[in-house]
Amino acid sequence: MEYVFKIATTEEEFKQIYQLNYRTFVEEIPQHNQNEEGILIDSFHKENTYLICLKEEQLIGMIAIRDNRPFSLDKKLGKVENHLPFKPANPCEIRLLSVEPAYRKGNVFLGLAQCLGRYCQKNGYDCVLISGTTRQLKLYRHIGFQPFGPLVGTEGALYQPMVLMRDSFEHSVAGQFPIEMNYFIPGPVSINDAVTDAFMKKPFPHRSPYFSILINEVKKKICKLTHTKYVQILLGTGTLANDVVASQLNGKGLILVNGEFGKRLVDHAKRSSLQFDVLEKDWGTPFTPLEITKQIETNSYEWLWTVHCETSTGMLQDLSFFKEVCKKYKLKLCLDSNSSIGANEIDLTNVYLATGVSGKAIGSYSGLSFVFHQHEVSSNSDIPRYLDLGSYFINNSIPYTHSSNLVSALNIALKKYEEEAVFQHIHTQAQHVYKFFEKHNIPVLTEKHETSNTIITIPLPHTINSKTFGNNMLLNGYYLHYESEYLIQRNWVQISFINKNEGEVLSNMLEMFLIQYKE
Repeated sequence: MEYVFKIATTEEEFKQIYQLNYRTFVEEIPQHNQNEEGILIDSFHKENTYLICLKEEQLIGMIAIRDNRPFSLDKKLGKVENHLPFKPANPCEIRLLSVEPAYRKGNVFLGLAQCLGRYCQKNGYDCVLISGTTRQLKLYRHIGFQPFGPLVGTEGALYQPMVLMRDSFEHSVAGQFPIEMNYFIPGPVSINDAVTDAFMKKPFPHRSPYFSILINEVKKKICKLTHTKYVQILLGTGTLANDVVASQLNGKGLILVNGEFGKRLVDHAKRSSLQFDVLEKDWGTPFTPLEITKQIETNSYEWLWTVHCETSTGMLQDLSFFKEVCKKYKLKLCLDSNSSIGANEIDLTNVYLATGVSGKAIGSYSGLSFVFHQHEVSSNSDIPRYLDLGSYFINNSIPYTHSSNLVSALNIALKKYEEEAVFQHIHTQAQHVYKFFEKHNIPVLTEKHETSNTIITIPLPHTINSKTFGNNMLLNGYYLHYESEYLIQRNWVQISFINKNEGEVLSNMLEMFLIQYKE
């Protein structure tokens, strides 16, 4: 790639920022006095975030962003809001916008504008303020900046206060190039037009005969997809579904933990006052048959609860082994399969209870969750109403208010499993990325045969900060999974394959990953 966009972090990058700052705002625009060092350190330097463009490690463009008040413009104009026709809720100010003269007619300025758009979108800024040099007003207008208030500055270094809103950016020359991300995260998933159209239709009553027909159609598709006898569709997330599972368990059980979502099963069990033991291993370390059978043989359990695809590590647990061991010791096997359903071929035959969601690999909107079961369930008045699986079973998954919009969208999303080789597509993407990392000696947390098709985890070396790495990938249009606290604590980043990113998009993402990894 000719240009690399990133957030400045190294001493060398900051040194080049000071030098470019001097050349632009001392030598070219006489705003500051000359000095022998040939550097200019901004008065707000410690508060600035610098978006920069590099060519072969040489700085050729930059923007400084700051959201602490007072802004530079506040000091020049008084409170900026007094000069605007609206009151911004979360503004930021950009300054020190500079591109080396030799690159001003190329794509550097456009690339910086795109980075600015992505950065502002991610941080929720509703407007961007700038003091635009009067020498480049046409250029600022190309991005979508609109003038407001009087000129500020001094003779020879006059500036026009300007503001950029999302709408004006999207209608500008720069905005004609989309700032939307290519998502490599485990959720939310990109929604196709047919699913969106179904969701946007006028809602209809959940007590109507048509809704009952619709939900039965959806349940039939999900059961076929997972080889399950029964499924209940709940209005809520996977957390709700796991609470429902917990409410169905009796006696003492065993919970397996080797990642964040195994830990969350423990929390579900505690909140439901269940009796249980925990078998815990380091994150990303698989359980061996020997240690599980030893734990079971030396205790008396009635159920075993584990995560099938541990999203926090990318590990896919061996479902066939869990089925065998639970059958041998007459245990009820329960699965958190929220990240498995729709991404991995899964057979829930002989699984007592399992959970899934609508908003991941299936490709519909978040807001529905599933509880799979192989047996008929009676209502239990000792269980909170919303967690009573028997009530859902008796009432065809419609014991309470439901959403025709979400169920209609889910129905359309499920069609792809009848028409496309979805699992093969996800598997192909995952294997391509895994081979890329092997080729370039980039360590992956889990072994290939233990890694889910859904997500791959990359532990970064201590010299690379995972949050900065993720932000830099985002600036270049690739949104990885890196912002969850459990990933930040371990300095991990993840790449998920539930979205259709293939061909050039996937190759460019990997090329940018390698560039940022080697920086």
